Amino acid sequence: MNVEITRLPSGLTVVTESMPHLESVALGVWIKSGSRNETAEEHGIAHLLEHMAFKGTARRSARDIAEEIEDVGGELNAATSTETTSYYARVLKDHVPLAVDILADILTESAFDEEELRREKHVILQEIGAANDTPDDVVFDKFSEVAYRDQTIGRAILGTPERVKSFTPTQIRGYLSRNYTTDRMFVVAAGAVDHQTFCKQVEERFAGLPQVASAPPVFDAARYIGGDIREERDLMDTQVLLGFEGKAYHMRDFYCSQILANILGGGMSSRLFQEVREHRGLCYSVYAFHWGFSDTGIFGIHAATGADDLPKLIPVIIDELHKAADTIHQVEIDRARAQIRAQLLMGQESPAARAGQIARQMMLYGRSIPNEEMMERLAGITTERLTDLAGRLFFDTVPTLSAVGPIEKLAPMSDIAAALSSPVPSAKAAG
Repeated sequence: MNVEITRLPSGLTVVTESMPHLESVALGVWIKSGSRNETAEEHGIAHLLEHMAFKGTARRSARDIAEEIEDVGGELNAATSTETTSYYARVLKDHVPLAVDILADILTESAFDEEELRREKHVILQEIGAANDTPDDVVFDKFSEVAYRDQTIGRAILGTPERVKSFTPTQIRGYLSRNYTTDRMFVVAAGAVDHQTFCKQVEERFAGLPQVASAPPVFDAARYIGGDIREERDLMDTQVLLGFEGKAYHMRDFYCSQILANILGGGMSSRLFQEVREHRGLCYSVYAFHWGFSDTGIFGIHAATGADDLPKLIPVIIDELHKAADTIHQVEIDRARAQIRAQLLMGQESPAARAGQIARQMMLYGRSIPNEEMMERLAGITTERLTDLAGRLFFDTVPTLSAVGPIEKLAPMSDIAAALSSPVPSAKAAG
């Protein structure tokens, strides 16, 4: 890796990775702030701000922004997550100054025009409607809602129609000035980029950013609660998500949890895929995942199956969880490590992937982590650590179950919880 880091006098951090064999550059601005930094009255405003940033500035109309980047064959986009927001571009190396100028313009000079805001609210209301019409989106939103009941971290990022319709330009500017400050922002570029030249461009164009928030953004510590939430819908399949509290990024078992998720449901060779789909044919897709946040995490298993197969699905998943707490084979750890290593190395071939990875590491750890160090962390994971973790994750914590679709044949939560608190799956939950 050829990563260079400079902290500008303004407090803004600039990071580059030179990939001189390329003709393009992926660059962007990552902000250590997302939907979790909203107040109760701001639910959905982080996502709305991300949209409005592209809707005109003091120098450019919304159309100008789109045309200028596409006139040179570039791409421009943005994303809002629970704890971060990003604005990013991909251009040929000669057009980096233009991309920097546009990104700075939309983040320091956005107009937040009333008419543009009215139109964009309508677009987001359609986005919310589309998400509500997508069962595999709904099941995740409902899972978070019950896992972190009555907390900002458990709320849907898009917000509610009522709240989105209520926002004003003044509210948007208030959220921006409180959260988009130089001490929380990282400008990252990967590809055919010169670090010193890039730093000068960023320093000149991002001079308008506020350096210190008048009221620094904070959020309440997450409290994982767990529970059961189900929604009956007339669908072909039932979307099911069974999960537990996972590990935060900085916790010792974070990487261990990543390996465990990979072994259980990270690919076609994983235990759940082989047993649930290949051996029993109970569903088309089943996978496990582990998401880390700054102070909590989610370990989950997602699957979709028909109403007739639903009574069989959950017991088989629970049985695999018990098996994981009993035995993990070294060959499975080696395979998971190989998959992660391949992902890391393949990601280095993409400037966009590298820029995103570096930005996440800077926000989480304050530095770029070499792949060798990452693999060293994974090398210390043993079969004993994994079985111990599985036992604690799956059987010592309150589970969360979210289901959307034909749910009448889904076992009661009391039966599922009993199967997850006993040494072996209970006959009752096994149907």
